[in-house]
Amino acid sequence: MPNLMSAVMKSKPAAGIEIREVPIPAVGLTDVLVKVKVASICGTDLHIYNWDPWAQGRITPPLIPGHEFCGYVEAIGDEVTNVKEGDFVSAEMHVACGKCLQCRTGQGHICQNVKIIGIDRNGAFADYVVIPESNIWKLDPAIPHEYASILDPLGNAFHTVLSGDVAAKNIAITGCGPIGLFAIAVARACGAAQVFAIEVNEYRRNIARQMKADFVLDPASEDVRAIIRDHTNGYGVDVLLEMAGHKDAVRLGFDILRTGGRVSLLGIPSRPMELDLARDIIFKGATVFGINGRRMFETWYQMTALLKAGKLELHPVISNRLPLSDFSKSMDLLNSGKASKILLYTDGVDSTF
Repeated sequence: MPNLMSAVMKSKPAAGIEIREVPIPAVGLTDVLVKVKVASICGTDLHIYNWDPWAQGRITPPLIPGHEFCGYVEAIGDEVTNVKEGDFVSAEMHVACGKCLQCRTGQGHICQNVKIIGIDRNGAFADYVVIPESNIWKLDPAIPHEYASILDPLGNAFHTVLSGDVAAKNIAITGCGPIGLFAIAVARACGAAQVFAIEVNEYRRNIARQMKADFVLDPASEDVRAIIRDHTNGYGVDVLLEMAGHKDAVRLGFDILRTGGRVSLLGIPSRPMELDLARDIIFKGATVFGINGRRMFETWYQMTALLKAGKLELHPVISNRLPLSDFSKSMDLLNSGKASKILLYTDGVDSTF
């Protein structure tokens, strides 16, 4: 095995990024070294590339970003027992402490001391990445590489959709970025009666149609409230899945929620916002969930089951496949608003999808 690898490196606190040759990371006693096959880009990575206020307050260069990937085990530490060289794997990139109240009461996904691979330590935009054995997720070889590389955001969609009942429910999704688009597929696979996809961006609305949402609505030009009332016997939707994090989308979502409905909030507002708690939650009898990441590891079992059963068609969300060396090009595409989920291949673009 070589001593050096190619990696995307955020080397200084400024906009942009570099491709560098760096040492392959050392493997600790309980670590797993994975040869990355495919890594996918998250909106977080765009924040890091652009060096916006969030990144400035959260990221400490030098850093190899990247927290969505799949690959094959290259080497294991002396105390690793559950995986072996050659295994096809992905990973939960939130490394929980295992000691706090949340970890010790089954809520490791909201660990108060969490460290995120690709944000707090070097990640997967490289030929190799080191992952603690406890975070490795072994994959069925039948799962395609492109799906295996997007389990992190797909898991967010699963967690959001399945935080309450779905079957035979009318569901609204506000915000059709990649996670909102994945949520369409998950809701349909889990028996939703009707799925209303609400999105201001025309490019994303087109993908939502390909994902087979029952109604794809533009809140800037259509009376979303009236349309939803007309198709829900005047009640409103049973479930709101809020993915946009924009104040207008949040307020619209609560407006179209029926009395006694469920809200699952995943989108993150850029600043504090006002909500009429009396009208929108208390008198409406709404149940509201804050969704953070994936449940470890319940969500991973749910994803694996539906993927192996062939119940999810996710290809429309994947807009581009590029070599890792074209990382800057991928950032330009995302900044243009003309891309959705971009996959990066360490060994050249795979044409077998």
